Amino acid sequence: MITRRLTRLAAAAVAAALAAPQAAMAHPHVWVAVEATIAYAGGNVTGLQQRWTFDDMYTAMAIQGLDKNGDGTYDREELTELAKVNIDGIKQFDYFTFAKLNDGGLKFAEPKDFWLEYKDSVLTLNFTLPLAEPLAAETPGFAFSIYDPSFFIAFDFAKDKPVKLGEGAPANCALDMDAALSEDAAAQNLANALSNSTGSAGGTSVLSRTVRVKCVRS
Repeated sequence: MITRRLTRLAAAAVAAALAAPQAAMAHPHVWVAVEATIAYAGGNVTGLQQRWTFDDMYTAMAIQGLDKNGDGTYDREELTELAKVNIDGIKQFDYFTFAKLNDGGLKFAEPKDFWLEYKDSVLTLNFTLPLAEPLAAETPGFAFSIYDPSFFIAFDFAKDKPVKLGEGAPANCALDMDAALSEDAAAQNLANALSNSTGSAGGTSVLSRTVRVKCVRS
């Protein structure tokens, strides 16, 4: 019973509505502030460690009935099943994470180390998304974006240092990220996209921001 209920909640708020034909013309219904750390190991980029903090309205809906011990808090164990449902629900949308090497797309493996935390009245989904094949750390042209082309979920990077190079990153590498749009510019871009019936431009959401890793070779 609880599994069915959780599935319904997560699908309604994160994934299922995206499958509807009208979703490409949808306005955002869920807002997510993203933090990402580029993971390194053995001289390679190995993936992205992500934190998605959901808006308070989604949080209030998602946590209903999950305080099993009635202590007024939601610990990791109580949120375990919801975390799994969320990860399963976004799988069909490539986890809304798109990486590329120059003009070619890069594939990700199954996510790992996923869990939900509840703090300050909002839920945050933590997970690691490994690259299917590790990439040499200083390879030029590595970039990624996190977005929903349908606009059902409005992703944006958190305001304070949202993207970081992880431990093991080469000292000569740095991040370059698209500047955040103003609220007026974002609203206008969204209105334009919704009116042109495509909802995207060149396969990229008009609201997305691309992060690039640039390494200076001596």
